[in-house]
Amino acid sequence: MGMSTGSGGGRASRRGRRRRAPMSEINVTPMVDVMLVLLIIFMVAAPMLTVGVPLELPEAQANALNAETQPITISVRSDGTVFLNETEVPIEDVVAQLQAIATTGYDERIFLRGDRATDYGAVMQVMARISAAGFRNIGLVTDPEASAPA
Repeated sequence: MGMSTGSGGGRASRRGRRRRAPMSEINVTPMVDVMLVLLIIFMVAAPMLTVGVPLELPEAQANALNAETQPITISVRSDGTVFLNETEVPIEDVVAQLQAIATTGYDERIFLRGDRATDYGAVMQVMARISAAGFRNIGLVTDPEASAPA
């Protein structure tokens, strides 16, 4: 009687404790969901990261330039305030700051942005100072012209 109880109990306990086979598949659905959300966030945030000085640029029919490196941007607000990238700079110090950057061998285009309401003379004064300092690769930034409805 003791033998039959021990052997029967052993079988029942073995059947109750079956081991699961290791899972050999990876569920990638949550990772794909997270990556798609991050992609959408970066697509929305990327245009906001360009230049922080708010200006109303004039419109023109020129094609966009391809820039592979981060350009130097000089912005002139409607009140005559001058910014080098996002830092406010007195107009007298623009050339000195550009020359400090140029000592590292900067040979890229310098973008000059002027607000639509800015006096033409103020933008040309900044451009003349940059040109007189020896920088010849200067580009004026505009917004693409809105096409007229046909």
